[in-house]
Order: sequence, then C-alpha cells, then structure tokens
Amino acid sequence: MTPPPATTAVPRPDAPGGAVSGDADGAPTVTLAVVVGAHGIHGQVRLKVFADDIAGYRRFNGGALTLKSAQAGPNGTIARFAEVPDRTAAEALRGTELTVPRSALPPLGEGEYYHADLIGLPVETPEGETLGRVVLVENFGAGDVIEIERPTGKRFMVPMRPEAVPDWSPERLVVDPAFVE
Repeated sequence: MTPPPATTAVPRPDAPGGAVSGDADGAPTVTLAVVVGAHGIHGQVRLKVFADDIAGYRRFNGGALTLKSAQAGPNGTIARFAEVPDRTAAEALRGTELTVPRSALPPLGEGEYYHADLIGLPVETPEGETLGRVVLVENFGAGDVIEIERPTGKRFMVPMRPEAVPDWSPERLVVDPAFVE
C-alpha cells in the first residue's frame, strides 16, 4: 500500500496517555481531544482537538460526558457538556482526555490510516533490518511525518510519503534507507 497524502478524522498520538488506550472492558479507545481550560462562566471548556471534527460524537469517556455543542474558534474548540454546569466544574476537567471507542471511528478507505493505528508499529528497511518503532505522528501542514525510535532510544523523523515509506501495513512500516538518520 502507498501512504495517502492526508487522512480525515485523525486522532493525534501525542495526546496525554497515548492515542490508543482501553476502556473499563479493555476495548480500545482513541483520544480525540483534551480539555485545556474553562471558557466563560457557564461551564464551557476549551479543547485541543486531535481530529478533523468531534461534533459527530456525542458521548465521551464511556458515557461520562455528553457533548451538547462544539464550535471551532481561533484558540481551540469551545465545547459544552451536559454534565458540566458551571466554570468550577469546567476548570476541574482541565487535562481530561476525551475518548471514544476505536470501533466508533468511521471506516477507512484503501490506503488510509488513523495516526493511532501507526503508533507502536515496527519499522524496518526493505531488506528487513529493524529500525525501531513508530512513537509519534505529526502533521505540520505538508503531510504526515512519523517519528521512529530506534532500539537505542535515538529518534528520527520520516515523511509518510511513498518515496520514504514505500510499503506499510497494519503490521509494519518499511522505510527507504535514504530517509534513515
């Protein structure tokens, strides 16, 4: 498979605690946003969102939070939850990750991926030499960039483009040696 230039509804892997974790039943969950602070006096919160849009999701954290509204703004998304009546309650949520079951994410097309699905994948050269594991996926506007940690702990970054990652699957990534530091 060749990597796509971009994906949609992409959870960010650098969310606190990791992109993919589990709920109380052990089912995988994905962090879509984190509360970064309170907004106003009526219980609204500011979110750092790791997906294209969270408005399609109503229940977060196993149903503990029910989204009433979400509006993107210049300093992040402003959201209102049914369970948050005032600023004090909103401030108490600072740092809270908003998770949904992995199964709630939309199905992917051929060649698409979620950032969360790349985290932890082994990385090797076309010859099978182990390079390390994917530890982070960033997008600075020109496409996804994967951060790979070698077994020694040293990290390097590679663009998630066909010339750099000629082959990938849900089991592994292959990186062209010309892009290895």
